[in-house]
Amino acid sequence: MKKPRIITFYLPQYHPIPENDEWWGKGFTDWRNVVRGKSRFSGHYQPHIPSELGFYDLRLEQTRIEQAELAKSYGIDAFCYYHYWFNGKMLLEAPFNEVLSSGKPDFPFCICWANENWTRRWDGLEHEILIQQEYEKYDPIEHYHWLSKAFHDGRYVRIKGKPLFIIYNASGIPNIIEKVSAWKNLAKKDGLEGLYVCSVKSVHNKTDEADSIHMGFDAFVDFIPNTKTQSFVKLRSRPKYFLFSFINKIIDAIGFESVVEKLPLTIVCDYLKLSESEMNKKMGKFVTFPCVIPSWDNSARKRNSTVIQNNDPKLYQNWLVKAIKNVSHLQEEEQIVFINAWNEWAEGCHLEPDINNGRMFLEATLNAIKDKRELKA
Repeated sequence: MKKPRIITFYLPQYHPIPENDEWWGKGFTDWRNVVRGKSRFSGHYQPHIPSELGFYDLRLEQTRIEQAELAKSYGIDAFCYYHYWFNGKMLLEAPFNEVLSSGKPDFPFCICWANENWTRRWDGLEHEILIQQEYEKYDPIEHYHWLSKAFHDGRYVRIKGKPLFIIYNASGIPNIIEKVSAWKNLAKKDGLEGLYVCSVKSVHNKTDEADSIHMGFDAFVDFIPNTKTQSFVKLRSRPKYFLFSFINKIIDAIGFESVVEKLPLTIVCDYLKLSESEMNKKMGKFVTFPCVIPSWDNSARKRNSTVIQNNDPKLYQNWLVKAIKNVSHLQEEEQIVFINAWNEWAEGCHLEPDINNGRMFLEATLNAIKDKRELKA
């Protein structure tokens, strides 16, 4: 049996850009969030500190090559780069542009358009918009013109001969059916067989699956974490959460928010129960690529955070084994499993080695891929 393709989401937020200099201070990268992570409860693993790859700069070709070599050696087949497009203006585009222009690393990739407003989410102010998606000005021809070079690259991930293009929040795009149709038609005029367009079932995406298929989407990524994640909150974490929430409301009520720092609110979820729920979930009628996480913890980035801590790589391995099994019934080219993520360090969600676990989660990834016995069970 040929193994399915394993694709990991890849964050390019590890090099300074003028916009981040302006918004968060000179030289800002996501590493600044990573190192300020603090333990919020007994046994809480923070901060997450990289080990062998270090606090890298993604402008360096050697760093990108080392990442790809490490991923490849543990059975990962491709990176899915987040793509930030605002009607011709892009953010964090330099690393991927270098991947395209240099031809290095020689490692497959695809693109996920992270089509959300750019906000002060990293310091907890989600409603303060820095750059807005102005869809009324969106030009699919202009966008496709930029994407075309990537789609024609020999390393680009294809399904049934078509480049895989992923949309993070389809419900945020007005008249999405027209955009999907335009992208696919432009691809055919561009000499491609078309596009394989995939919708992420993210927290923000409210579009029904059947409606999405009608709109022209070909498949879905079952992104984790999602809206159901908080169903697995650990009971023992609730009293502290409610107490801190009550104190914060008092601070607001008496108008002391400018002089008293609010307490951090932390939702702690059970990784084992979440993974078991995902493993036991019935497959839907439409092609859906499962998504697995090694862990999740955005407390380094946000005052009000969600923690899905996992100290046992075997639990992650079991979940990945099941995800691989769940796509075995699909056509060979659609046998794909996503992992969130390769390097979401400030969200405690990474396969890259850290000083606490080393390569243990990478080894678990490779073990899951090699586990033919369980796959056939």
